[in-house]
Amino acid sequence: MHRLLAIAFLVLFCGSAAAQTVRFPSVAVGGSAAGPEISGWMYKPSGAGPFPGIVLAHTCAGVSQHTDSWGKLLVSWGYVVVAPDSFGPRGEKSVCGRGNVVNGSMRVADVAGAIDFLNAQPFVRRGDIGLIGHSHGGWTTVRAVQKSYDLAARGLKAAVAYYPSCAQRFDRDVALPLLILIGDKDDWTPADDCRKLQAAGFTRPDLVEAVYYPNAYHSFDSKAADRTVTVANGKSHRLAYDPAAGPDAEARTRAFLAKYLR
Repeated sequence: MHRLLAIAFLVLFCGSAAAQTVRFPSVAVGGSAAGPEISGWMYKPSGAGPFPGIVLAHTCAGVSQHTDSWGKLLVSWGYVVVAPDSFGPRGEKSVCGRGNVVNGSMRVADVAGAIDFLNAQPFVRRGDIGLIGHSHGGWTTVRAVQKSYDLAARGLKAAVAYYPSCAQRFDRDVALPLLILIGDKDDWTPADDCRKLQAAGFTRPDLVEAVYYPNAYHSFDSKAADRTVTVANGKSHRLAYDPAAGPDAEARTRAFLAKYLR
């Protein structure tokens, strides 16, 4: 089944900067046990490089057209991108509304494996790796930069979390530069949770920048139609592109990555 899914994604992602299927181990790190072998999709700029690398963590919906759009955008900025599929190898397609089935902490092991994979490529600048995650992947991103995982030792230099979940209990010990981008009208991953996290105090507040967009909903960077989705737990959430927040967040992301990876 996973092979058929991989073929389907290759067809979906054909065209410029087409994704190449890759596989690598999920690596035990910190308190996260290794998962199954991870399938992923790699995007590479033209030329020999070496280029800095980015790990791209997908939403609760899994690897999708949104992942592909971001992969191609990051390639256009000059990064090699690996997008791990954290769900398919674990027998899941989507975990929306039941996010703890494969939670953010579990996915940190996949991020570690993707970092190691990128560092092993001759066209990647070893040790110049960034991380971007959206929603469930944003949760993964905030968790991955915690000191206990020590991903800096593997070469992770900076991370961007789009509309993540934030938890005071687990997420205060940020050890790498982190940019959080979230909408104040988000009814899925509330911005107030990130504000409470900030108010509780990061151990290194100098490493964290958070931007709150006053009129933005969940998925404000995706140019899909404004819509309401009902997920597995029966809750409904509004997803909407924001013409102010989307481009601003993209510009901030590009400048942030360039600051630490260029």
